[in-house]
Amino acid sequence: MTSNILPRHVAIIMDGNGRWAAERGFPRVAGHKAGVETVRAIVKASLDLGLPVLTLYAFSQENWKRPKEEVNVLMELLDFFIHKEIGRLKKEGVRLRTIGRIEALPEKTLAKVKEAVAATRENGRLILNIALNYGARTEILDAVGRLLEEAAADPGRFRPFGARLTEELFSEYLYTRGLPDPDLLIRTSGEMRLSNFLLWQLSYAEIYITKKYWPDFTKGDFKKAIREYQRRERRFGDVKA
Repeated sequence: MTSNILPRHVAIIMDGNGRWAAERGFPRVAGHKAGVETVRAIVKASLDLGLPVLTLYAFSQENWKRPKEEVNVLMELLDFFIHKEIGRLKKEGVRLRTIGRIEALPEKTLAKVKEAVAATRENGRLILNIALNYGARTEILDAVGRLLEEAAADPGRFRPFGARLTEELFSEYLYTRGLPDPDLLIRTSGEMRLSNFLLWQLSYAEIYITKKYWPDFTKGDFKKAIREYQRRERRFGDVKA
């Protein structure tokens, strides 16, 4: 059965830039540069479809382990994307948000990110959520830490603790607070793992894997993933009536 219901939130693990470049005899950074063009295309496709939220896994905490030259290029590309796209994002009603420990980003990059977030704060057509220096386990630990700090400051709010702590309350301490959980996760390059991405939020997400590398992922591929999502029956542990 196919429905016309769009996912409220699509999350994407953008994978395969390096392999795309290697297969063409290019340096890895060429794959990342090509991947930026795909980001632009998928944001446009999300606007065309009327999706409320799009989250892109741009830079994980583990990515700091990569060669320094590659990390520097990734930061420069982020700077370039924000500089070039901020006017378009504002004009098209895109609100930029970030998730992750962004304070660890280079000073110049951090300043540009914060400027873009502030400049688009009032937009509401599409929330573009960028995961930067992100790790899902760290997100959960940060949430627990903030929750415990508040409980210590105001014990009455969480007493009895076990009876008051719900999934809804805990979600308010995550980086994604205020956003619906992803209905659909897309991963490019054919890998079959979550890579420490939105472990709490993806509990009931539909997963779509494509063997295409991220630079080859097109608007048509994106719409194909949406159509596949619309064909699936989501039961959330229940049985079909």
